[in-house]
Amino acid sequence: MRIVLTISSICFWMLVLGQCGCEQAGGVAESPAKVDIGPNVSAYGDYSPAKIHITPLTGLAGSADANGSSKIDVYVSLLDSFGSQVKSPGVFRFELYEYAQRSAEPKGGRVVIWPDINLTDAAENNRYWHDFLRAYRFDLPLEPQSDQSCVLQVTFLCVGGKRLSDEFIFKQSK
Repeated sequence: MRIVLTISSICFWMLVLGQCGCEQAGGVAESPAKVDIGPNVSAYGDYSPAKIHITPLTGLAGSADANGSSKIDVYVSLLDSFGSQVKSPGVFRFELYEYAQRSAEPKGGRVVIWPDINLTDAAENNRYWHDFLRAYRFDLPLEPQSDQSCVLQVTFLCVGGKRLSDEFIFKQSK
């Protein structure tokens, strides 16, 4: 009888200790909160372009060809509100101005305005995007006027209607 009592006592305490583990009371774990942004795309506003920058890689590409024309290689980065380079649909507009020396406004008269480049289509956008640079690259044809400095202005028209602009000064030569 003593053996049965000892065995039942051991089983009882094993059962009690087995129920007192590290698990939380209630036994049901709470599920993580679900993030439901639905049609609210304003949550992505910080990741849309907030600034545009013409990179220092920009400049005249080689010398003029047999026809006397050359091109400008333009590298443009779009930056979000955190300063990270992003890819985004939109329209690029490029304008070239004479450089006005010793002036508060360096842009003189407009020399060239190129047709807008619409990159709202994914395939077209991808054609100009260079992932290793995290920038867009454009080749703009140019007929050099003289050995003068110019101001290149790029304007980016965002899908939401915001306009971003940057300027870059360089010297063109015949």
